[in-house]
Amino acid sequence: MQFRKMLDNKLTVAVRVALSVGTFAIVGPALAQDASGAASQDNAKKLETVTVTGSRIPRVDIETAQPVVTIDRKQIENQGFTSVADILQNLTEVGTPPISRANALSSGEDVGGYYVDLRNIGANRTLILVNGKRLGVNTTGLQDLGQIPVSTIERIEVLKDGGSSIYGSDAIAGVVNVITRSNFTGAEANAYVGEYDQGDGKKQSYDFTIGTANERGSIMASAQYQKDDPVFAKDRDFSAYPAGPFHPKDSWSAVSQNGSFTGPCGPGGKSATCTLTHGADPRNIASYHPITPDEYANSNQQMSVQTGTERTSLFVAGKYNLFENVAFKTDFLYNKRKTDQQIAGYPFQSANYTGMALSGQSYFNPLGKDLNFRRRGWEVPRTTDSELETYRWTAGFEGYFDLGGRTWNWDVGAMTNRNDALKNGHGDFNLINARQAVGPSFLGSDGKVHCGTAANPTLGCVPWNPLLPYGQAGAGSLADADLQQFLFPEFHDTGKTTTTDYTANLAGTLFTLPAGDLGIAAGVEHREEKGRFVPDAFNQTGQSTGLAATTTSGKYRVNEAYLELDAPLLRDMTMARELSLDVATRYSDYDNFGSTTNSKVGIKWKPIDDLLVRGSWAQGFRAPTISDLYGGTNGSFESYTDPCDTSHGSAKGNSAVAARCASGFGGQAPVAGNYVQLGQALVPCKTYPCQTNYQFITGSNPNLQPETATTRTLGFIYSPHYLEGFDVSLDWYKIDIKHLISQDSVQDILDDCYVAGIASRCSSFQRDPANGVITGMNYGLTNKGWEKTAGYDFGVNYRFTIDSIGQFATRWNTTYVDYLNVKADDNPTTIVQPLTGYGGNFRVRSNLTLDWTRGIFGATWTVRYYSGMTERCSYTTAAECNDLSHVDPFNGAQAQRHTGSTTFNDVQFRWTLPWKGVVSVGANNVFDKEGPIMYSKPNSSFVYYGGFDIGRFYYLKYTQRF
Repeated sequence: MQFRKMLDNKLTVAVRVALSVGTFAIVGPALAQDASGAASQDNAKKLETVTVTGSRIPRVDIETAQPVVTIDRKQIENQGFTSVADILQNLTEVGTPPISRANALSSGEDVGGYYVDLRNIGANRTLILVNGKRLGVNTTGLQDLGQIPVSTIERIEVLKDGGSSIYGSDAIAGVVNVITRSNFTGAEANAYVGEYDQGDGKKQSYDFTIGTANERGSIMASAQYQKDDPVFAKDRDFSAYPAGPFHPKDSWSAVSQNGSFTGPCGPGGKSATCTLTHGADPRNIASYHPITPDEYANSNQQMSVQTGTERTSLFVAGKYNLFENVAFKTDFLYNKRKTDQQIAGYPFQSANYTGMALSGQSYFNPLGKDLNFRRRGWEVPRTTDSELETYRWTAGFEGYFDLGGRTWNWDVGAMTNRNDALKNGHGDFNLINARQAVGPSFLGSDGKVHCGTAANPTLGCVPWNPLLPYGQAGAGSLADADLQQFLFPEFHDTGKTTTTDYTANLAGTLFTLPAGDLGIAAGVEHREEKGRFVPDAFNQTGQSTGLAATTTSGKYRVNEAYLELDAPLLRDMTMARELSLDVATRYSDYDNFGSTTNSKVGIKWKPIDDLLVRGSWAQGFRAPTISDLYGGTNGSFESYTDPCDTSHGSAKGNSAVAARCASGFGGQAPVAGNYVQLGQALVPCKTYPCQTNYQFITGSNPNLQPETATTRTLGFIYSPHYLEGFDVSLDWYKIDIKHLISQDSVQDILDDCYVAGIASRCSSFQRDPANGVITGMNYGLTNKGWEKTAGYDFGVNYRFTIDSIGQFATRWNTTYVDYLNVKADDNPTTIVQPLTGYGGNFRVRSNLTLDWTRGIFGATWTVRYYSGMTERCSYTTAAECNDLSHVDPFNGAQAQRHTGSTTFNDVQFRWTLPWKGVVSVGANNVFDKEGPIMYSKPNSSFVYYGGFDIGRFYYLKYTQRF
């Protein structure tokens, strides 16, 4: 076990504090035994009501006017997953993973976290709670579900409705409330191991939970260690090559590990892109030949298709009844996350940096004059080790009192959450040292090559021959340890975010109406968010090949108050067994952008005992994050499809676009009529979207306003009395978001300029008049455009028993997306872009689960269905482009490719042992299904959807209860 890492010095102090609270909870009953009887009676009376996510009013009936999905402890145990995010990702209402582990090229402080995106409208529009209180965020506003140990969870409630009137910002798509175990008595240990068919991607998880409870208090502590090994792209056929298995030689990088330059190595001494013949003399121009595509770099061979992660967690919770109607509650969470990424060595191109040419005075120069070179740092793949330590502590008092014969519940509390981030990078070049390494050099009397000249040597410098290919020994080889140390330093980014939250809530009943008590809840909240993320000094000053970035730093405060009323209107009447109205409103006052008020109305109607009809209308908002407001600038090498590309862009089938490109529309340089987009190393693109050769710059905006949203739901649950254990539900939802906080995308800017004809959008980028390539782009955040989605959730549950066979439970859940549309800005001429069916936005997701139990044996079978997807054709052969004549209003004539649906099957078998042990064996994706090749790379760095299984995964789990 690797728990020894857990109890470091920083953690020990915090653990002692948390355990001291629990010790008081255990010892306390001995100090006040005389009051225990009365307290237990009052507590029993109080526990007759529950509070369901989406409302603050305690109620007897758990069915509310809002649709809520609950995943209980048993369902969690019957799945082969070890993280909260993986469990939630299998809900049909959940969209594409925001930063999938297959997105190896992701950068920034979010990498390594597990996030959830309800309705596919963005993870920062889903609010995450733990026991009804916010989980801490980073500067980008994302909440990492991976911090929460699965061993501590009692259930997960998912509100599929807007929740801003109750919880405030971010609850546009819904709310995920993770509820931890309470009153846990005894001990439990779990061990989990598994790996893929290919023998890689090993997962291991170990946890131990112990607790005790009595009528006066309780304490629980749970520790968990989890490690997932990485999986490399070269070990899967869909990711082994940049353009996939059907085109294994396409899209290789011309910036290869063999080194190249433009020189007289062609037939008859003509100019060509030259590379050294392996084993030949690098100082003799006759040793070079024109480079061939077979000598390009397949960068996928060095990339991970699934990043490795390691987590260590500790959760301690305690409760003590101070008096018969007042209790003190506290919990403490510690989590340390480590994520390892690897991508191919940096594609170094000296022409992109001033003064970086291989000096004509370099000992290694075969021409004797300055020359620009291209060389990928294959010997040193780029790696990023991201660490995040989280400390979260909550404390508060709760209780109840009687007033006028009515019981009122109250609570006051505080929460603080701190995230400390550290990112260690390796594999990017130190540009200062690289200039020295390719500068003048000479052969010394000692037989070694030295930097500088014999008369004026450069001390501390190690010379580099960028023309020496990978695997060939010799002076200046990048395989030399001293040269690697000189060129590749360690880079360190640091970050810290703090969330502080104070809350007070009161709930009860005001008076009795003819149909029942009028319920009320009210509360206030004060929250402060602080954040700072500091990139390495090399990246801030542009002295490395890493992505340019500057410091993000800022804070904001918000004061809020809410009111909720639950009014029963009719009861026990014909066609109105129950009719109630729930209304809520919340006022939020931010110290940066001002105030906002958001309200909600919900209705619940039971015309008969078996049928519940429910509906809601809600306002919502998302406040701009620290990164949105106070973030620095960041650089990236974006992938896009140039509309002026005559082979795959809009210009191919849209004459108006072609005309704008040719005329230099919007002040841009005109583009040739046969223009083909140029990618890395300025080589014509073969697959689209295609990655740029130049770094683009993005930034923040301190004047942003909040997004606003309106959510509507309408549905029913039918539970027939004549079929016990059966229920069917159907819910419709519609979400409209305005004033989007949008990072202007490269594709949106280009499409607005050339496709929509908005001249003002053309000023954001620059084209090279010589070859038409886009050499730079500056874009940032703004409030613009809207996003709308609507669809249906359908669910069937049936529990039944067959005496001779056992107990069965079936669950069938399906989400159908009617539409998911985005309008990039508020210009009336901008065309609405449909997203349903594109880029991981599935039209239909459906899960069917059958669970069987008989005595000491049990089994679970789950079927996960994803509908087909659509993308632009990267290849126009009939086999890979099945809609050649497609025409849409956005791109005109644009051939498309439609893929078929994908279905995965998971199975688990369980055996309960006589000594309270349970052995579970299972396989996720038991039939080793592989999804379709997707050249658009949805949520991935590879031609494969980032949310799909990457192989058959076997696991073994053992649970021991004491």
